Amino acid sequence: MSSTAFTFPGQGSQAVGMGQELAEHYDVAKKVFEEVDDALQTKLSSIMFGGPDDTLRLTENAQPALMAVSMAVIRVLESKGVKVGDVAKYVAGHSLGEYSALCAAGALSIADTARLLQVRGRAMQQAVPVGEGAMAAILGLEYDEVEEVVQAAAQGSVVEIANDNAPGQIVVSGAASAVERAVEMAKAKGAKRAMLLPVSAPFHCSMMGPAAEAMESALASAEVKEPVVPVVANVLATPISDPAEIKKRLVKQVCGKVRWSQSVTWMTTEGGIDTLVELGTGKVLTGLARRINRDANALAINTPDDIEKYVESLG
Repeated sequence: MSSTAFTFPGQGSQAVGMGQELAEHYDVAKKVFEEVDDALQTKLSSIMFGGPDDTLRLTENAQPALMAVSMAVIRVLESKGVKVGDVAKYVAGHSLGEYSALCAAGALSIADTARLLQVRGRAMQQAVPVGEGAMAAILGLEYDEVEEVVQAAAQGSVVEIANDNAPGQIVVSGAASAVERAVEMAKAKGAKRAMLLPVSAPFHCSMMGPAAEAMESALASAEVKEPVVPVVANVLATPISDPAEIKKRLVKQVCGKVRWSQSVTWMTTEGGIDTLVELGTGKVLTGLARRINRDANALAINTPDDIEKYVESLG
């Protein structure tokens, strides 16, 4: 039985130039970018390859763009005989990466995933007026300590843990004033660093209610099949395969916390995983995996060179 999990990055990993080398090297990768462009009826690939950066960073562009690169890597691997169902025991993705994971495991088509992520990006962006929400990273405090901070900082406003990324690396989200209070309180509590993040909306907190409603409506008409391997859901940190359950958890995920630390811990203990392979842009999840479980083997695949080496390693 495989002891590998495939993981897929979330927002923040995007960078101008993403996917271009893959498109130049492999026709199957180029076809993925064309398929996403067609589904969205826009030249997203041009923004990915050439920018400008502020356009790529827009949530409605960044989310399908990151998925497109992850799926380009998957399609190249498949063209070389490396199939998700044969190599991976589980798939998991950070926030929007959960959609990439589901697409990679055959639960969603590329076109549907692109459209869902565009809806999700727009809905998350529009749920809270710009400037009213904020997010902050708190480094060097334990989960329970951050929980105490957000309870003290709320003072009648929303501030919640949004991402449990790794031990000592937690992101909070909510009303701007409450998040700013949480930053100051975290510093006073001994956080190594506590800083506001350059995001346009307070993701993964209860202020995202309107976006959750938009996703419930969009997912209701989407075709979700059973994935070839289970997906470890963000909001549960355990695997699921039932299409109705997948839809339900994707809706919950909009306001719910990304339990990434717990997801990786589950996979590398109860799930029997010893190798975590990050597919797509950047190496954020690979760095987090090493913080969560030092014994796990973690690697990132995002260039033609990475792909060729990985295929060779599988013999």
